[in-house]
Amino acid sequence: MHLYEPIYPHWHSHHHFGLLWRILLLLGFLLAVPFLAGCRHSEPAMVAAAGATITLSSTSLKDGKVPREYTCDGTDASPPLTWTAPPGGTRSLALVVIDPDAPGGTFTHWVLFNLPAGSGGLPQAVPMQGQLSDGSVQGRNDFGRLGYSGPCPPPGNPHRYVFTLFALDRTLDATAGSDPSQVESKMNGHVLARAEMTVRYSR
Repeated sequence: MHLYEPIYPHWHSHHHFGLLWRILLLLGFLLAVPFLAGCRHSEPAMVAAAGATITLSSTSLKDGKVPREYTCDGTDASPPLTWTAPPGGTRSLALVVIDPDAPGGTFTHWVLFNLPAGSGGLPQAVPMQGQLSDGSVQGRNDFGRLGYSGPCPPPGNPHRYVFTLFALDRTLDATAGSDPSQVESKMNGHVLARAEMTVRYSR
C-alpha cells in the first residue's frame, strides 16, 4: 500500500475505488492512534517490575570480610543473613554463593532454593541437609556436599565470595542435591529481582 502515491486527475472508476480504499485505511489509522496511545499505560508497571530491588546483608560479615568462623579454617557454619521484602509477585527465593576467583574457575559454595517469599533471612549454621523445616531445599555445592561449605582458598591473594539472592515468580521443580547448573536452568526467565553481597577471605 502506497499512502503517499501522487494523485492524478481523470482517473477511471477503478481508480476512484482505489482512492476510497486508501482514504478508509487512513481514517482507520487515525482513529487507532488514541487507542494505541492508551495502551502505553501498561509501560510503567513493566518498568517497575524490571526495576524492582531487594537488599541482602549480614551483621556477621563485617568490613567486607568473612570471619574465620564461617570458613573451613573455623566451624564452617553458614553466616546469618537478612534481606528486605521482595517485590510483589514473588513466590520463592533462592540463594547462591560462589567464588569467582577459584583456580579452576567459578566455584559454588552454597545453593539454597524454594525459600518462602516472606522469610526475611536465615539464621547462622543452617543444617547441612536437603530439606529444611521451612520447606527450603538445598542443592549440592562444588565440594560435593549438601548445603553450605565455607571459603577454603589456597594461600595467596584474597578471594571474593559473592552471595546472590534471587526473588522468583515460581517455586522451583528441583530436588534436594541438585547441582548448581540444574538450579540455574530452573531459574532462567523467572527472576523478578536480585541482590548481591561480596565479601573476601584469604589464607
